Amino acid sequence: MSAPGPAPSLPETLPALAVVGGGPAGLMAAHAARALGVEVDLFEAKGSVGRKFLIAGKGGLNLTHGEPRPGFDARYRERAGEVARWLDRFDADALREWARGFGVQTYVGSSGRVFPTDRKAAPLLRGWVRRLREDGVRFHVQHRCTGLDADGTLRFHTPDGEARTRARACVLALGGGSWPQLGSDGAWVEWLRERGLDIAPLQPSNCGFDVGWSEHFAQRHAGAPLKPVVAHWREHGEERSLQGECVATASGIEGSLVYALSAMLRERIATHGEATLELDLAPGRELERLQRDFARPRGGRSVGEHLRRQTGLDAVKAALVFEILGKDGLNDAATVARMIKRLPLRLLRARPIAEAISSAGGVRLQALDDSLRVREFAPALFCAGEMLDWEAPTGGYLLTACFASGLIAGEAAARAVLENASD
Repeated sequence: MSAPGPAPSLPETLPALAVVGGGPAGLMAAHAARALGVEVDLFEAKGSVGRKFLIAGKGGLNLTHGEPRPGFDARYRERAGEVARWLDRFDADALREWARGFGVQTYVGSSGRVFPTDRKAAPLLRGWVRRLREDGVRFHVQHRCTGLDADGTLRFHTPDGEARTRARACVLALGGGSWPQLGSDGAWVEWLRERGLDIAPLQPSNCGFDVGWSEHFAQRHAGAPLKPVVAHWREHGEERSLQGECVATASGIEGSLVYALSAMLRERIATHGEATLELDLAPGRELERLQRDFARPRGGRSVGEHLRRQTGLDAVKAALVFEILGKDGLNDAATVARMIKRLPLRLLRARPIAEAISSAGGVRLQALDDSLRVREFAPALFCAGEMLDWEAPTGGYLLTACFASGLIAGEAAARAVLENASD
């Protein structure tokens, strides 16, 4: 989409609210504040807003999820209680209704994920930005925030040099540390720490993991899908399982099934130095049948061909069995069958945060009040979106909480401006 008009030269003091960040949380904060009649200036580091939102829509915009609450809330793990309060104000149903206000109808897919009927992000973003501009929001693109002074003055790097401005209230919606090329590079961590904010280190979330394949496996099977598979693991002493799909990469494994478990796996690696995830490569076949079928004479067939024919495994799944067992391990049918049903993958490390779909860590929620206002900071400063210390799996949960937190911060910031104006 085309960028809003070129940024005007900024006055030393803006009259009302500054929103920094043009992702879903920042745009929603501006939307909410204008609805309360407060003037808004929105600053974006890139040449147009919503770039990560558009990327999220490339495979079909997964706007939210149809899972009912409180199951929906539980997806936010340790932050379920705090995020639930955001969702009390703006939940999945409210998000779908809001999208309908821009002529965007949605539907619930077979997985429970909610998509626009055209599965595109651009029409919703275009309509939203158009509405915001019509409502009077002033956009300042190519304004990369580089600091916040003790008196609330914001510093920006712009094509024309440094710019400074101060507003009666400010909402920061600067994103996390994933996809830095789209603007969320986590550079804000350093200068907000200088202002005394308590910030948890940024970490990759919804990410892949390194396994350390042999060169032979990596060259032949990187990019091959593994589907369907069932992941098995133990958590809090209980056996857990989840069916889904993933992908072999040149260095390890990624995909929706892995993303759903990434927080747990990342924490386990941090604690134990590695994590083991067991995969059932043949969910539709019982252990006894696999053992019986593989034990049949193979005649003149190679071991690999025999494995594929008798167990129903495709090439990449059969190669995984080879990778873990080695050629000599294929001599025992019972061992092969157990491996197919519980293939242990030793995960060494998460992939870098720049490759992750999202990030964990950020401004700790304890540093904010229920309106997402930074405690003990004047003028009024609020934070929203992925820069806060929460995480969620893919499936629409991420976007929903970003929208909800932006709404809460924007409304509260607008009220702070109005109260300040009446003093």
